[in-house]
Amino acid sequence: MGGSAEGLFVAEIVLLLLVGRGIGEIFQRHGQPAIMGQLIGGILLGPSLFGWLWPDAQHLIFSTDPAQKSMIDAVSQLGILLLLLLTGMETDLRLVRRVGAACFSISIAGIIVPFACGFALAQFLPASLLPAPTQRIVAGLFLGTALSISSVKIVAMVVREMNFMRRNLGQVIISSAIIEDTIGWLIIAITFGIATNGSLQVLPLITTVAEVALFMVFSFTLGRRLVFTLIRWSNDSFRSEYAVITVILIIMGVMALITNLIGVHTVLGAFVAGILVGESPILSDHIEGQLRGVITALFMPIFFGMAGLSADLTVLTDPTLALLTLALVAIASIGKFGGAFIGGKLAGMSLKEATAVGSAMNARGSTEVIVASIGLSMNILSHNLFTMIVTMAVITTLAMPPMLRWALGRLPVGHAEKQRVERELLDERGFVSKLERLLLLVDDSPAGKFTAYLAGLVGGGSGMPTTLLHLKDGRIAGPAGDKGGPERARNEVRKGAARSARAVSKAEDTSVEKVHLTTRTESEATAETIAEEARKGYGLLLVGLETMVTAKGSFTGALHAITGGFDGPLCLVLNGARSAARMPVLKAGTTMLVPVNGTEVSRRAADFALALARPHRARVKVLYVSQAARQGATSVSHRREEAMLKDIADLAARYGVQVDTALRTRATPDRAIAREVAKGAAMVVMGVTQRPGEELFFGDTATAVLAAVACPVVLLASERIRPTEARAEVGGGPEA
Repeated sequence: MGGSAEGLFVAEIVLLLLVGRGIGEIFQRHGQPAIMGQLIGGILLGPSLFGWLWPDAQHLIFSTDPAQKSMIDAVSQLGILLLLLLTGMETDLRLVRRVGAACFSISIAGIIVPFACGFALAQFLPASLLPAPTQRIVAGLFLGTALSISSVKIVAMVVREMNFMRRNLGQVIISSAIIEDTIGWLIIAITFGIATNGSLQVLPLITTVAEVALFMVFSFTLGRRLVFTLIRWSNDSFRSEYAVITVILIIMGVMALITNLIGVHTVLGAFVAGILVGESPILSDHIEGQLRGVITALFMPIFFGMAGLSADLTVLTDPTLALLTLALVAIASIGKFGGAFIGGKLAGMSLKEATAVGSAMNARGSTEVIVASIGLSMNILSHNLFTMIVTMAVITTLAMPPMLRWALGRLPVGHAEKQRVERELLDERGFVSKLERLLLLVDDSPAGKFTAYLAGLVGGGSGMPTTLLHLKDGRIAGPAGDKGGPERARNEVRKGAARSARAVSKAEDTSVEKVHLTTRTESEATAETIAEEARKGYGLLLVGLETMVTAKGSFTGALHAITGGFDGPLCLVLNGARSAARMPVLKAGTTMLVPVNGTEVSRRAADFALALARPHRARVKVLYVSQAARQGATSVSHRREEAMLKDIADLAARYGVQVDTALRTRATPDRAIAREVAKGAAMVVMGVTQRPGEELFFGDTATAVLAAVACPVVLLASERIRPTEARAEVGGGPEA
């Protein structure tokens, strides 16, 4: 019997995955949410079709035996928690803060109106649709919540598809859905507390609300810091695979248990845990993608498939139930659209904008199915009422995408908004904006302090996590009692970060958290120690040491050994052979020279220089040394060069940095760069390519520039090219 039970369990999972994924794919290709395909797949596998066509086979596979059913139900219930975790991770509270007050009037009105309609409807439903007539109030709370909540995932899908994600109205729509989602889960948690008590009692209700409020306050103060610390600690300390994901699941479980202990549903704990995890600065896109993959591929089809299995559309052959379902769809649609429309008008929107908002908020989808499933599992909703709610969710969700596409298509984009959207899309391509974590290796030299300051400028604008390794006499941190060097380096990072954060906050009217700085100590700096640190995940290694170049102009063996342990991009801050030991002071009027040649590494350097210049409003001069022009190439090459300079100028406008461009055709790159430096450039930022070989080498141009200029040179190097990859390299002109 045990083998048979296990076999049926596997058969259930295989069928739910196969049918759900297949129908979901069909829906996706026709512009509909894949989630609805998974839900409809479950409906088809249930009594609505499979059970109607072949009842014996359906009852055999999806057995009603309690022991058998509990196995798949356990996976489904875990799926609810993981779905709420993922929903929380996708909830961007920073977007809500940035958009402002408009989304609050939309979300409040968009909840109150349909909630009131749903609660009132429950008071007039036939007693046969309720498990117990005494639970009419609690059923009304569940029905009201099911009608008022929106699905952020489905709303975001259509808004993104219509290229409205960066538009003002698109951000208002997403923010409103986020607020509705958050308030909806709070209502569900409190409703669960009421249902647990069996009736609406004032004192237990006040206690439940107070406990929920206390939980939320703790979560977004001390809990936020604790979650950040745990994720960073697991990422940096564990060597086993997927340790961070395990810690995230533990955090979700603990917070779900806390909400369960205070008498509200576990979904609230999972949802809040997802918000905190999603805001963690150490959470990389790679880790988030791994977690999203297992939830989307396994637990989502199973949960929505099981929800569909619980619905029996054959009951709608009863004319009374069919009419009640149509009435539910009409009330849900009119109430939700009307509430959001009223909220939009109160926020000062035009008729077309308010219509688009009302259309967007009318998507229930996954959230409504979760709410209904919770009500069914708690015996608050009958199977017939559950079927009616699921039917309404399917109809309103499938109707929303074409409605929203039509509404958004009628909204023209203004000139100012178009320029902002284009600038943000340009910024999204940037090298600096994609960085998630910095590794910093410095000593007490002027170059080390300057590099620490530059790291703060790069990472401070977004609160980027930064790990500082301080070296002294070739060893990290020096004697146990010598703490002055590391502290000075930390102060330089913090000073740069504060400067960058102020510039970003002033330009974008948003708050930026201080840089997340960690100082690490090791016995010595070798390729092995750097590789061990790099394993934790860094987007860039910045190195600033007193001695990095030999008297002959080549890089030291120590620097080669250190950088050999890091495969990602490097940033080396060096003194030109003719410059003094001191580093420049960045201020308004300071000029940074950025040579470019059309390659991706040179564009990265321009992006990096703009990030450094922005906090001080320094100037950037972009120099294009054209090899093609000197060789008599066609005008096609000239147009490409001008397009490269315009691209960087547009990016500079996004940063608010003043930029000058120049095109040189009658000099070698190193001589052209040296001549521009002599005109008053305080520093050079060059994009270079790491060449394969036993020694650290970035090409002849970089070596010649270091020997010729009398100012610091920042080399932003590409990822390391391994000897096996060298054969794939094609010459692209000198690096610059």
